[in-house]
Amino acid sequence: MTRIDSKRTAPDLSCMDDDLPRPRGDAASRLAGESLDSYSQDELMARIGLLEAEIGRIRRHHAKAADSRKAADALFGSRSPD
Repeated sequence: MTRIDSKRTAPDLSCMDDDLPRPRGDAASRLAGESLDSYSQDELMARIGLLEAEIGRIRRHHAKAADSRKAADALFGSRSPD
């Protein structure tokens, strides 16, 4: 008889998603194509604030990735330029 361990969780496979191709037409592309005619001035300003915050988050992530890449290049040697 096989015993089932109810406390055992499924393995985390989220790291495997990095290897999959990204779908074309990401959220930024959809936002860029959206009509803004129906938004009020207040809604537009709120949207600008959210987008500026997102740009900051992306810049911070990019800088962190660049730092990690520099550290890896220093440790293992640099790859050929992309």
